[in-house]
Amino acid sequence: MSTATLSTDAQQRYARQLILPEVGAAGQQKLAEASVLIVGAGGLGSPVALYLAAAGVGRIGLIDDDRVDVSNLHRQVLYGTASAGRPKVEAAAERLRALNPLCTVEPIQERLTPENALDLIRRFNVVADGTDSFATRYLVNDACVLAGVPNVFASISRFDGQASVFAAGGPCYRCLFESPPPPGTVPSCAEGGVLGVLPGVLGTIQATEVLKLILGIGDGLVGRLLLVDALGMRFRTLSLPRNPACLACGEKPRLRSLATFAADYTDACDPMPETPSVPEITVQELNERRQRGENPFVLDVRQPEEFAGANIDGALIPMGELADRLEELRPHQDDPIMVVHCRSGGRSTRAVEFLRSQGFTNAVNLKGGIHAWSDQIDPTLPKV
Repeated sequence: MSTATLSTDAQQRYARQLILPEVGAAGQQKLAEASVLIVGAGGLGSPVALYLAAAGVGRIGLIDDDRVDVSNLHRQVLYGTASAGRPKVEAAAERLRALNPLCTVEPIQERLTPENALDLIRRFNVVADGTDSFATRYLVNDACVLAGVPNVFASISRFDGQASVFAAGGPCYRCLFESPPPPGTVPSCAEGGVLGVLPGVLGTIQATEVLKLILGIGDGLVGRLLLVDALGMRFRTLSLPRNPACLACGEKPRLRSLATFAADYTDACDPMPETPSVPEITVQELNERRQRGENPFVLDVRQPEEFAGANIDGALIPMGELADRLEELRPHQDDPIMVVHCRSGGRSTRAVEFLRSQGFTNAVNLKGGIHAWSDQIDPTLPKV
């Protein structure tokens, strides 16, 4: 195909890409006709979206129900300070259209759910998974298997990352990890932290794999798992064979619909239910008690790094150490109330469940955690 079939703007914009024999005008046309759904417009989704738009992918869908927070900005490079408070997909679409008006951007301001996942994913040629929740990761995998759509995967934590491509003929995410880990056993980025540049590294790798899939070039990560150690600056690639007994893509798969493994699509990172599973106290109620001079004992179950960044004058015992440090809490077992909190309520709910099983019947969860305290009591408090 001659470059004459491309618009003058496209020829100028993609000039350095067009001279690659592996791309050329025919490859650029493939990109223009392709569609990619990016699930999660956060740390990974940011570089994926920017580079796919810049490369000329014709239609880019972005699904995310979150809003931009200042704590996102060290790693989510789609956004600036002025974007704080805006829906992520709205701010992202504006940035991508400014970057490349030749691309169509579809902002989808909602959460990916078992109800909408299949219909949505079937509308796109490739999915790029930029999620940080195990529940959504398994949902993306299973929906992609059912829809027959390639899933370009990456994940990050602290200084480490991994990436792979799950596509027809190769393994899927369940071949690597059959089922989600028990809630609370693996910290999220919000709990364990992440080096700001790391999602840029892994997200750019994802974008590279998406482009290679669309163009049909190169040796992709199907059947391979790329491991990135940013501290040691080491890259390793492991063979990832398809598991014949895989629940989703094996020889006798159990996956028939998204109802099959519905329990895998919810986890402790999801919004807290309207009817709490443990007794709760609101931040307003705690603040009022303090103003009356009651000063109830407050237990913070976050990590030390989170505590150092922002705290509400509680005692720190990280969730993972709670079982071994119960004796430190015994002096408060007979207090009228013990208030337990974390970042937004997930970990502290599990902590209260455990404490009450150990005889601390005065333990209650601080609804909304640090986030609620910052929103409703002290807006100067960082949402760490």
